[in-house]
Amino acid sequence: MSRSGRDPGERLKTAKNRTQSSTRWLTRQLNDPYVKQAKAAGWRSRAAFKLIELDEKFGLIRSANRVVDLGIAPGGWSQVIRKVNPQARIVGIDLLPTDAIEGVDILQMDFMADEAPEALLASLGGAPDLVISDMAANTVGHKQTDHLRTMGLVEAAVDFAIQTLEPGGGFVAKVFAGGTDQTLLALLKRNFQTVKHAKPPSSRKDSSEWYVIAQGFKGR
Repeated sequence: MSRSGRDPGERLKTAKNRTQSSTRWLTRQLNDPYVKQAKAAGWRSRAAFKLIELDEKFGLIRSANRVVDLGIAPGGWSQVIRKVNPQARIVGIDLLPTDAIEGVDILQMDFMADEAPEALLASLGGAPDLVISDMAANTVGHKQTDHLRTMGLVEAAVDFAIQTLEPGGGFVAKVFAGGTDQTLLALLKRNFQTVKHAKPPSSRKDSSEWYVIAQGFKGR
């Protein structure tokens, strides 16, 4: 039996109107111990464990005073920051609606909109010293296209971080197979003292996701 109490090989019966891909996703969710643990701990998603593990390794959160959470929905990462550093000011943004989180300002708008950066800074009340991004583009099923679309969001997040971060600040973003594009990696290395890639233990082994962690922003 799995830690969730289910047989690891348990499968759902395919519902009449359920696609095979959604059935596979539901089966994986039901057999995922991190999903069970997230629910038990009150986290909104298993992604909370990824930030917890990244913070344990890189020390991202405790020294942060103002945090921008790009792609906040459903809110797990901001929950973690509130738990670890209750004094931090947090502003999140997402196209999707996100239930309120005490102590977090949430903007429901497109981060790629021209007015988004100014709206984030106005809500934050100053320059951030940590920008985190768990954004990923909606997939279309074509691996290269999906990668390029998500990397476009990462590029926008990097640009925002470089334009707004306080000196010494940090940046974390989800990337996919192969890590960060070499041009983008070079940009990060020019602007941050350290740049590393990491795959948290809670990230599914069959997932191509990685995270890039840039620390010690050099300033503009």
